[in-house]
Amino acid sequence: MLVYILRRLASAISVVLVTIVISFGLFFVAPSDPAGMLCGVKCTPARVAEIEKSLGLDKPTSEQFALYMKGLVVGRTYESGGVTRECPAPCLGFSFKNDQPVLGTLIARLPVNLSLVFGAALIFLITGVTVGSLAAKRPGTTGDRALVGTTLLMSSVPYYIIAILVFLYLVIQVPILPRPAYVSPFQNPGAWIAGMITPWLVLGIYSSTSYARYSRGSMIESLSEDYVRTARAKGLSDRRVTFVHALRAAITPVMTIFGLDVAGLLVSSIFTEKIFGLQGLGITALQSLTNYDLPLIMGTVIVGAVVLVIMNFIVDVLYSVLDPRVRLV
Repeated sequence: MLVYILRRLASAISVVLVTIVISFGLFFVAPSDPAGMLCGVKCTPARVAEIEKSLGLDKPTSEQFALYMKGLVVGRTYESGGVTRECPAPCLGFSFKNDQPVLGTLIARLPVNLSLVFGAALIFLITGVTVGSLAAKRPGTTGDRALVGTTLLMSSVPYYIIAILVFLYLVIQVPILPRPAYVSPFQNPGAWIAGMITPWLVLGIYSSTSYARYSRGSMIESLSEDYVRTARAKGLSDRRVTFVHALRAAITPVMTIFGLDVAGLLVSSIFTEKIFGLQGLGITALQSLTNYDLPLIMGTVIVGAVVLVIMNFIVDVLYSVLDPRVRLV
């Protein structure tokens, strides 16, 4: 087990390093003129050169990359306008647009995404697995067909259309649901739940349709296994056979998809943030692209890669616990 974890950890670190190298090459080596964009329309060459020097863009590419990696590991210092500023590790630099630390900006926005994904993930995992498991007990019945048809119909409609319709009709026109707003759960738990319940329900219920189908197919396969028939022959209750013996095997592939979906939502919930007015990482990434804020773009990519790698690592470990056979892979 320890060898398996160490192997997966080494693989995760290598993925992050490759992501940093590729991102740096795409954003910093690609032909662009961030100094000119920051300087504006009426700008002299001397002013452009001054901005490039303050941003460190006048240095060779290899030196820029070495300084960037140094900042990630041990931190670095920045000089701008004769002022020296310390940037502790992991240093993602300072924003070109507002001259604020990139890491601080991302950390300030991350709780919004964590709150959004936490509530939505609970809804779509519990709802989807429960409904799918119940439908798998009687495949081919009217209820099972209605479930499959409903999930397919709902999944065929783009998520952002459903989110916009819910916001317009159930939040604005007929205020059945509260208006979304982020409040820290440590300051006011009640306001936090009230402000996040609408995006939780929309994102959770929409995503639960796919989990119902995943769980249904996996449970049908598990319920046909020999060990399930053996458990029933021993006289175990139908509930225990379904939700203890069969569900443990059926949940394994679902957990893999769940881990990837959670990681993806943490860094790509831009539709939910934009529609419901939440200031998270998605909106930050969009604004940084609009402003061509290279350090903030790089920081968002790296944080997203780290989140994806961590979630993949956790899923791999959980997978090995649920199914020890994967430790041999």
